[in-house]
Amino acid sequence: MSVNPSNPMVVQSDKSVLLEVDNPEYPEARDALARFAELEKSPEHIHTYRLSPLSLWNAAASGLTADAILQTLIRYSKYDVPGNIQADVRDYVSRFGRLKLRRDDRGQLLLTAEDPLLMLEVSRQRRVRPFILEEIDERTVLVNAAMRGHIKKALVDIGYPAEDLAGYVDGAALALHLLPVMRGNNQPFGLRHYQQEAVTVFHADGDARGGSGVIVLPCGAGKTLVGMGAMATLQTNTLVLTTNTVAVRQWIDELLDKTSLDTSEVGEYTGDLKEIKPVTIATYQILTYHKRRKRLTSTTSAPDDDIDLFDDFSEGRPEPLTPEDFPHLQLFRERDWGLIIYDEVHLLPAPMFRMTAELQARRRLGLTATLVREDGKEDHVFALIGPKKYDVPWKDLERQGWIATAHCHEIRLDMGPERRLEYALADSKVQYAIAASDPAKISVVERLIAAHPDDQVLVIGTYLEQLDEVAARLGAPLLTGKTPVRERQKLYQAMREGTLRCLVVSKVANFAIDLPDVSVAIEISGTFGSRQEEAQRLGRILRPKKDNRPAHFYAVVMRDTKDQMFGARRQMFLTEQGYKYEILYRDDLVRYSPDADRAAW
Repeated sequence: MSVNPSNPMVVQSDKSVLLEVDNPEYPEARDALARFAELEKSPEHIHTYRLSPLSLWNAAASGLTADAILQTLIRYSKYDVPGNIQADVRDYVSRFGRLKLRRDDRGQLLLTAEDPLLMLEVSRQRRVRPFILEEIDERTVLVNAAMRGHIKKALVDIGYPAEDLAGYVDGAALALHLLPVMRGNNQPFGLRHYQQEAVTVFHADGDARGGSGVIVLPCGAGKTLVGMGAMATLQTNTLVLTTNTVAVRQWIDELLDKTSLDTSEVGEYTGDLKEIKPVTIATYQILTYHKRRKRLTSTTSAPDDDIDLFDDFSEGRPEPLTPEDFPHLQLFRERDWGLIIYDEVHLLPAPMFRMTAELQARRRLGLTATLVREDGKEDHVFALIGPKKYDVPWKDLERQGWIATAHCHEIRLDMGPERRLEYALADSKVQYAIAASDPAKISVVERLIAAHPDDQVLVIGTYLEQLDEVAARLGAPLLTGKTPVRERQKLYQAMREGTLRCLVVSKVANFAIDLPDVSVAIEISGTFGSRQEEAQRLGRILRPKKDNRPAHFYAVVMRDTKDQMFGARRQMFLTEQGYKYEILYRDDLVRYSPDADRAAW
């Protein structure tokens, strides 16, 4: 056995990879590992990653070879990489594309394999067999073209993801181009190099290997511009799906500011307005609306954000819902769409998966800052939207100046005796709410804001009573899901103009807010251990600042409670991206200065 004790990594036979944080080679090993492994745990000194079939298939789809993956593991490992790991990496990477979906001369959909034994095995699988119409030869079967998405999902489920080379319809033509100068401020405009690379990889020169997949870029890095670049490349009618009405209107503003499209060509399809034009921007919520849906009363919901994005609308119901129960799904058939863009694809609601399974002949582009889904349905995104085609580590874009440098802090507070007693006696289901909404956090928020006299600040939380109290103490406006869209836009505009310094927001502001000059975010409560939520919240402050000032993100948690435990889990994705949370306690705040020179940075 070869031993390299100075290396930072231990690869174990159970497919876990231990990474030593205090090793000089940690940053480069972390960035290399993140391309093909998933972070599971991130305590102070040793981070645990795992090699999973999905992480390896995404790596293979983005062009990473088994040899390149193994070379990385060997390069950074303290010990020999176990033989079973080397065999499994080669096996899983090779599985992507061993089966292929193609069209024959008559336009029929074929599933092919070079290995006749593999085709024999797959064709007899219970999940796949219902979609097979006819055996053509020992390597080829005719499958139901209308079930293209369902077939792909079934093949992922049995461990053999197909490479889809069946092609796409062009859709109705639409002439558009990106403007060299923005209409809004007459400033020069063009895609950044990584945005253009993302468009190029997605399009793949019109080859069948392009046209479906996910682009992963940090919040603030211009994912909307990647979508517009794809539209300009494809020149086709486009349906854009996004999270809420504010996001819809931001897309419309961007399209009218930076492309040749005019108002007659861009439509809004929301709860407020239902226009269908060559480019239509709709919300997930309006498309998943159905008459039998029970209206939720979440304190953070909104008229256009009032459903659980992961609700499958069937569990516990005596009568399963059918497509006919969703009156707005007809939007998918109203025009000959050549491209469908799924903004914030990690939030795609479950009913949209069922519809997307039937849209495989349309080009599909997913945009997201993180492929993490709290419902564990990343494989649905892989099978039905497409594999990850392009991503850039957050810290790479930070070093290049495309997103702001961010300093992350976790502030740990001790509970008072009475609150601690209430917490100890509470049912485990409500302990998190008790800890997360502890009133002791409010004075810390005030102190942090005082430490940033020249910064604009977002205070972000989940519990409405807590947010009401914070807003009252700060004398700041409160924006929740109940705030009308027009009022939201006024508050956002006041922040952009600098006339409003502090805004208290619920989780409705986790995404689709363009506030370029906000440089401080203070998180006082979150959605349990949601990693994607933490990434979205940090993303609110990552737009580069005019004066190059850094961004500061503070997570305030109660020590030795579920609040601290869930906070650590929320941080995992950002830890994988290279962010390190500096731990501060209440006494540290007396000496704390955001401008202090810290060796940790």
